[in-house]
Amino acid sequence: MHVVFVAPFFMDTTMRFIRAVAELPGIQLSLVTQEPKDKVPGDLRQALAGYVQIDDALSPGHIRQGVDLLAQKLGKPHRLLGTLEHIQVQLAQVRDALNITGLRAEQAHNFRDKARMKDALRAAGLPCARHREILKPQDAIDFAAQIGFPLVIKPREGVGAAVTFRVDTAQELDDALLAIQPSPERAAVAEEFITGDEHSFEVVSIGGKPVWHSLTKYDPPPLDVLRNPWIQWTVLLPREIDTPQWDAVREVGFRALKTLGMTTGISHMEWFRRKDGTVAISEIAARPPGAQIMTLNTFAHDADLYKAWARLAVFDKFAPLERKFAAGAAFFRGQGAGRVKRIHGLERAQKELGHLVVEARMPQIGQPQATSYEGEGYAVLRHPETRVVENALRHLISTVRVELG
Repeated sequence: MHVVFVAPFFMDTTMRFIRAVAELPGIQLSLVTQEPKDKVPGDLRQALAGYVQIDDALSPGHIRQGVDLLAQKLGKPHRLLGTLEHIQVQLAQVRDALNITGLRAEQAHNFRDKARMKDALRAAGLPCARHREILKPQDAIDFAAQIGFPLVIKPREGVGAAVTFRVDTAQELDDALLAIQPSPERAAVAEEFITGDEHSFEVVSIGGKPVWHSLTKYDPPPLDVLRNPWIQWTVLLPREIDTPQWDAVREVGFRALKTLGMTTGISHMEWFRRKDGTVAISEIAARPPGAQIMTLNTFAHDADLYKAWARLAVFDKFAPLERKFAAGAAFFRGQGAGRVKRIHGLERAQKELGHLVVEARMPQIGQPQATSYEGEGYAVLRHPETRVVENALRHLISTVRVELG
């Protein structure tokens, strides 16, 4: 079976997904990428059946050219995969053109275009923020006059919370519009700002039917993290996910996936629990989650979720998973600017919490300031009791401090 994986860049997490596919039995794996072949680790390079470097891995035309070149040698791909949010529509367009099994462009647009997504969700009676597509600055000004501040302004095809602005005043709205510069070619979305606890909801679907789910809690919400680059933050994956407190999000989440047209794969929904207990959808992506959530699930289940995703994406199979632990990730983010100068509290944290740590990438003296919201490093903790992990995460980010200079 010939499988093509499109990876514009070789980020650490991307390589974990690629390696998981490469290790499947009976697979001929090819890569389409902008990166040179010598950047692939030697053992993985030897496992590849094909490799094409293209100029623009975000272009459906370039992706198609790469796939066509591989098909001449290895035959038409049975699957065309990629985990990066930016390329989900392009992958679907190439699948449509070559009749490759997988999510189609019509459905991919539902997940990628935030205005289109919310139009579909609201039409189906699903709870989400009031919104308006912004084709020119006046559209946002009119929307603010209609519903008031605070608002959220973001690109129509955003990724997570990247290039997302919370605006509380007319001046902040002007600043956000100047940064985004909405136009018919670069449309944005304005939404009412929803307050409450923010969570994620991950679902494995096969043929449009949910077969497994998980969820996490962000602390603080991602938008607060982006607005305050010094904030260290956490993601908690509780052990208990089938209790009645999550009934509402299961009902809303499964309906939302059906509405948007999910087929087979892992989806990632961000949602709010309002103070009155009701649920509101923020947005949904038809790809695996970031923020180390795949890693958290791997440790919570004692089963490699990257490999489970690979089997799902290639063979449409997903084995039942037993959740044995709660897990959480603490993200260390430097204070100041420049390179990592000092790390405070690390020895104390190791002494008090080291027994809970199952994976870590700690900041290193001299490393440059991170550009990602995940910061300069992270630690993953787990324990059979959710309360233990939750308390340990809070203690960890209050103990360890990264100083830049």
